[in-house]
Amino acid sequence: MIKNPVIRGFAPDPSALRIGSDFYIANSTFEWFPGVRLYHSKNLEEWTEIKPPLTRKSQLDMTGDPNSGGIWAPDISYKDGLFYLVYTDVKSKIATWYNVHNYTVWASSIEGPWSEPVYLNSSGFDPSFFHDDDGTSWLVNMREGFKGILVQQFNTDSKKLSGPVFNVYAGTSEGYTEGPHIYKKNGWYYLLTAEGGTGFGHQVTIARSKKLTGPYETMPGNPLLTANDDASLSLQKAGHGDLFEDENGNWYVCYLCSRPAAGNLKCVLGRETAIEKIVWIDGWPRLAQGGNHPSPAAEVDEKDYFDSFNAPSLDYGWKSLRIPLADDVSLTEKKGFLCLRGRETIFSNHHVALLARKQEFFKASVKTDLDFNPLCPEHAAGLLYMYDNMHFYMILKSLNEEGKPMLSLYEYHAVKFLKLHEEEIRNGRLTLQFVTDSNKVQFYVQNSDSPAAAFGPKLDASLLSDDSARGFTGAHFALYCHDRTGLKHPAFFTNFSIETVKSNKHL
Repeated sequence: MIKNPVIRGFAPDPSALRIGSDFYIANSTFEWFPGVRLYHSKNLEEWTEIKPPLTRKSQLDMTGDPNSGGIWAPDISYKDGLFYLVYTDVKSKIATWYNVHNYTVWASSIEGPWSEPVYLNSSGFDPSFFHDDDGTSWLVNMREGFKGILVQQFNTDSKKLSGPVFNVYAGTSEGYTEGPHIYKKNGWYYLLTAEGGTGFGHQVTIARSKKLTGPYETMPGNPLLTANDDASLSLQKAGHGDLFEDENGNWYVCYLCSRPAAGNLKCVLGRETAIEKIVWIDGWPRLAQGGNHPSPAAEVDEKDYFDSFNAPSLDYGWKSLRIPLADDVSLTEKKGFLCLRGRETIFSNHHVALLARKQEFFKASVKTDLDFNPLCPEHAAGLLYMYDNMHFYMILKSLNEEGKPMLSLYEYHAVKFLKLHEEEIRNGRLTLQFVTDSNKVQFYVQNSDSPAAAFGPKLDASLLSDDSARGFTGAHFALYCHDRTGLKHPAFFTNFSIETVKSNKHL
């Protein structure tokens, strides 16, 4: 039984592919590196993150990319023994003059290695490939400014676009037509798009044509899927989908959705991935459960996570910002510790020493041990609860101007940077912790010879939501170190854990 969301916490813009009995989903990663998350399943219920495709700076250099820029809406497909990935790198998103560049990479195995990228175009974001049954392949993307859906032939031998560009569909009155995918079934070409914007007005729109290049007619009773007319639904923002078929001829749609935290409409977990079964009625896809609303969110067993940093490499859940950390992260410098060498501060869009994991469940206790000896006030390290580098809470160890070790709690929200609490501390290892229920968050600190104590006030966790930050990602738990001298002073972390919280006793 499918329990939605099937991929929880920051898993937007899903693209699906089946090869034999194996299912794959690719998700957007925006400014987080490596680029594009890939998940694998055998049953559509249990999904495991596998090796990401864009792991090299030569494939993806997001230096300077804005928050919620970078990788938008990747598409995964397969033809003639090769997996293809198409993706956008968004360099700016101001007004309607976006700078968006579309690329493709390919590999003979889903595990890679993936090729170096080939540039395709910059006419609009959300690219996908359609491989027709006559052997031709086509690039499909929206036209920047939401001015229609573009189709152009792609040669899989030369890896180049050629021929005319067709604007095949203007969309419906809902507007913001994007996220296009094309399929062929029973002589019809079906065009799936996302419309209504990626917030609470989101939807999946379906159109069809007898010709790939149109014209396309919108499905009667469209949209296929939406939550835009019922704020009581547990899955909101339903839209931006992709159709796929299993081995037995059953059809499904994967799509993004959001779960507002209890008591408000703030989506701290970001946009997640869900799946619904599809039936075909009179030549159109419809939800198997009837209507056009997503199925209710399901309760699942929450999973704890622990990392002792004793493995030879980090697992795939750890992400950095914009570029790989290269030699500024190490698991061998000090046994059983993750070493981060300080880079620029969190406010940089260039070189930041930070590693993070996404938040997947509403209630969590996040804890780590920090071994850090700052030599000057320009050295700092600690634990962050963050959405992006303009929306976060952080607890940092540093020195004051008199050389005394200090622990400080900061809030940054848009343009407001506040020091909320500060205490002088002793040198030595610290345990840093926070507990959140996605509405409130409380930080704690513990020395080796004292119990954990609350540090600072209870804070508003909803500031770390899509809706407050006006972004496209989701809340993360992050380890961080900066060195404003530029000399890369190290911080050491161990015993990182994310534990399920069954009650609000700590809040």
